[in-house]
Amino acid sequence: MVMVIKDKTIIITGATGKLTREIVISLAKEGANCICLYHSNTSQAKTLQEFLEKMNVQSLFIQADLTKQRGIDQAFERIKKFSTPQVLINAASVFEKKALNKITPEYVRQTFDINFTSTMMMTQKFVEFVNKKIKQQTNPFAKIINVTDAAIERPPAGYSIYSASKAALTSATVTLAKELSPQITVNAVAPGIISWQKGFAEELKKKILSRIPANRAGLADEVAAAVKFLIENDYITGRTLTIDGGWTL
Repeated sequence: MVMVIKDKTIIITGATGKLTREIVISLAKEGANCICLYHSNTSQAKTLQEFLEKMNVQSLFIQADLTKQRGIDQAFERIKKFSTPQVLINAASVFEKKALNKITPEYVRQTFDINFTSTMMMTQKFVEFVNKKIKQQTNPFAKIINVTDAAIERPPAGYSIYSASKAALTSATVTLAKELSPQITVNAVAPGIISWQKGFAEELKKKILSRIPANRAGLADEVAAAVKFLIENDYITGRTLTIDGGWTL
């Protein structure tokens, strides 16, 4: 048996992010009910919510600070009144370049709180929630998918803390897969260059593309397709799917 996305309730953190929005839309097109958690981008959340309403799928938008346990607890209080989620996609993240001489303890804590700690605490709460619903002991009842980054295989200068936080998440994906099997699978997707950050010069883009066998940046739809694949496959766990056009080969 495989998990069918249609009519499943899926939690997506960081739902208003550029890449994550496309994942949400892709899942909604498959008939999923989407619980979208976001931090501060209320205008983008409203736009996304209106879009999902036109698609005739159920959705719930929750503004929450996932770096605070109270924020996670309050979010799940609303979630349990909505539906029983069977999939958690941890995509909330911050991405910032910071040279060694500019790093502060506060910056390290903030980056890890969002990129790693919030994911672990969301996962803890999600597992606690779905464990009450698990009936069978063999086939996976629930799926967890973490969004990491292909760049941790070739971390660029200036991103030591960001890369470390994503590497920690990749490691946790493996250990959680072992801990939560067989009822819950835990996997990750690691996007490569999907969209260019502001300020990228054309020459720099050409230099980067020359190192990618596919000779192009990736598409958000290609990452979303990998997420759907992991939801629908019951026999993959503890793995990271790298979607980078061969960049890290």
